[in-house]
Amino acid sequence: KPLDFEDSENYELSVKARDGGGLSAICKVLVEVVDVNDNAPELVVSSFSSPLPENTVPGTVVALFTVRDRDSGANGKISCALEDQLSFSLRPAYKNYYELVTVSALDREETARYVLSVTAADAGSPALTSTHTFTVAISDVNDNAPVFNQTSYTMYVRENNVPTVFVGAVSAADADVGLNAKVTYSLAPVAAAERPSCSCISVNSENGHVFVLRPLDYERLRQTQVTVSASDAGSPPLRANVTVRLVVLDENDNAPVVLYPGQESGAASSELVPVSAEAGYLISKVVAVDADSGQNSWLSYHLLRATEPGLFTVAVQSGEVRLRRPVTERDAVKQKLVVLVTDNGKPPLSATAALSALLLKDFSDVRLPHSSPATEDEGDSLTTYLIISLVVVSLLFLISTALFVARKVCKRKELEAGHVLYGADNLPSGLADAAAAGTLPRAYCYEISLTTGSGNSEFKFLKPILPSLPAQHCAMGQGPDEQQHFPCVPVSTEDVAPDNAGTLSAGQFN
Repeated sequence: KPLDFEDSENYELSVKARDGGGLSAICKVLVEVVDVNDNAPELVVSSFSSPLPENTVPGTVVALFTVRDRDSGANGKISCALEDQLSFSLRPAYKNYYELVTVSALDREETARYVLSVTAADAGSPALTSTHTFTVAISDVNDNAPVFNQTSYTMYVRENNVPTVFVGAVSAADADVGLNAKVTYSLAPVAAAERPSCSCISVNSENGHVFVLRPLDYERLRQTQVTVSASDAGSPPLRANVTVRLVVLDENDNAPVVLYPGQESGAASSELVPVSAEAGYLISKVVAVDADSGQNSWLSYHLLRATEPGLFTVAVQSGEVRLRRPVTERDAVKQKLVVLVTDNGKPPLSATAALSALLLKDFSDVRLPHSSPATEDEGDSLTTYLIISLVVVSLLFLISTALFVARKVCKRKELEAGHVLYGADNLPSGLADAAAAGTLPRAYCYEISLTTGSGNSEFKFLKPILPSLPAQHCAMGQGPDEQQHFPCVPVSTEDVAPDNAGTLSAGQFN
């Protein structure tokens, strides 16, 4: 049967020979099996490390293995080789042991996995080989900082923007993986020696979106810049910075401002124009500025209104006011003009400039009857004061009249409260006796006229009468049917109570 050197290298046989006469002899036969290269080498791994950190230093042992061949002699001699590989190598240890070691720095971002093939070959003829594959994974280390996709960013925002308006985004990538590649954004702190940046910019920490927090004014801030920092979540974290420049775009939010002629409330000077001036004569020039920029600050000038519109013309670009035609005798001595200054914004904003011109025959006579704006303003103020004074006086007059009427009404009501007439028969005893005796020092006849229903009373002092005259009768009432006659009683003023001197009230005489 087939022989196997690996099972038995030799065989020992006893051979007996015998002849026909019965004699025999015995001998030993030694059979040695000659090895044939029929076994390939074997590779047995003792230890293997994977994954391998990318910051592993060169010379680190990745795997330890041994090789063997059941053949003998040259057929059992084994040699190992590592196929084309620059980062790893094989290093003999002792006897048939080999080490797989690193020879250079590893970079996971360049090669995340290595497939290493180790070939073991014997020295037989023909030679037999065997191959073993090592798959080495490289684990990530936070050795890469975030990288922005641009070296700098320029973003634009229009002035008078709404708060928290989105103006752009920054983006950074990290070559690492996992937490080492998670990027967060923030505004980098400003060094103490540097000028502090605008606090109106904010960046979203998750996605890098940039916002302007408050409305900006182009006339105060035309551009600003901040530094945005991108940081990963590794330990320790790595970061990168980038400059973000914010440019404010102008809006037409400023109306033109007239510098000349001055539009203050004070007296404005008038331009002197000779009546002999020809068409094209330069009278004045309107000077205006606009705080905006670009086309928003392009100004144009137009004649809005004038005392004689056909007499003047205004240059659209320069604002020069000139005569359109020669001056005639029919033109007023004082001319007033209003020039409209308009910018080129959308929508356009405008301002007006008021001018006045005096058409003179001789510049030495500048005291022509004309009123300056200040005089006109003073006249308007005086008129206002006069109107206010007239209103106040009228109100006082109306109040006084109302009080007088109210007083008369109150007195009328008091008279209507009671009518007591004293005749000769019902006079007080003291007055009656004095009247009868004729001892009143001064006698008066009081005529009392009362109108029934009206409540009006009139008290008339008549001529003095002699004390000895008999009592007269006085008529009361206005109509012939309404008159009643009462005796006219002479009364001395001494008999009247001191608190009612000069007054005859209800209860004494009506």
